[in-house]
Amino acid sequence: MTPTHTRRLSRRAIATGALGAMALALAGPLHAENSQGSASGYPNRPVMLMVPTAAGGTTDLAARMLGVQLGTALGQTIVVDNKGGANGAIAAMAVKRAEPDGYTLLMQYSGYHVITPLVSKQPPQWQMNDLTPVANVLSAPQIVVIRADLPIRNMAELIAYAKAHPGKLNYASSGNGSLQHATGAMLEQQAGIRLTHVPYKGTGPALQDLLGGTVDLTFGTAPPFVPHIQSGKLRVLATTGKTRLPSLPDVPTTAEAGLPKLDATSWFGVFAPARTPKPIIDKLTTEIAKVVASPSFKQKALEQGAVADYLPPQQFADAIKVQTAQWAEVVKATGIEAD
Repeated sequence: MTPTHTRRLSRRAIATGALGAMALALAGPLHAENSQGSASGYPNRPVMLMVPTAAGGTTDLAARMLGVQLGTALGQTIVVDNKGGANGAIAAMAVKRAEPDGYTLLMQYSGYHVITPLVSKQPPQWQMNDLTPVANVLSAPQIVVIRADLPIRNMAELIAYAKAHPGKLNYASSGNGSLQHATGAMLEQQAGIRLTHVPYKGTGPALQDLLGGTVDLTFGTAPPFVPHIQSGKLRVLATTGKTRLPSLPDVPTTAEAGLPKLDATSWFGVFAPARTPKPIIDKLTTEIAKVVASPSFKQKALEQGAVADYLPPQQFADAIKVQTAQWAEVVKATGIEAD
């Protein structure tokens, strides 16, 4: 190569490099703007709301209750997509892998978000930091329910009976590692009693055996049990939340019954993929707050034995941390595991 050719190639390389640097300089602010995102024009197409359970449960109900009113507020359809299975992992993974653009959201259940990762034998496929909290929507304390033919009418009598007959009382759950299983373990730990755990494949079979007298007590959100409580077949001893349920105003909390740390409230909240732009999160949580505060939403929640309970992103995240630490102590102390 001649010196002339070398000089020409050098000048061309310098020019190309300068153009490349200019392109990067121009792209930098553009990339920064895109990473921050904007809620302008959002949403301009339907929004998918994933549900980690089959249709009919409280998580599904929360999604559908929210979806109708939120869709109206946003001017777009909220499509509820039930992706049950794998203890919530199928839906969580779908949202984790989705574009962080606000068009794929998750209606999450606390049992899957908090309990399942703590009791799983294998590391979960998703981590909490894969999902960004948007807002809590509902809270639903569990109730302590026993067979009506047992000589037990309150929590004090339950504890006294269990201490006098260690291991004789058995409690049903919807499966090993479920929230009901963890609640039973928490009760044992805090009351200093020993119960026998009987796992089932879901709340339905557990309820049927409770009604049939095969098991003595169970825990769960109120709706499936209320008709049987009203008929006298079952007796409710307490709710596990911090306040009484409006739908069961005469039933004391476990704190009122002498167990102030026995709080097994389920929550149902909305999450987005990590790195979803803050303006989109802000727009979603603002509109969700209005929906949850509406009289119609509050009434529907009460009818289901739940409470409309809005929490903004940071408060929601803080509440999850507190609850995770609480349940981690229970899991460590009792050694409960999922199947």
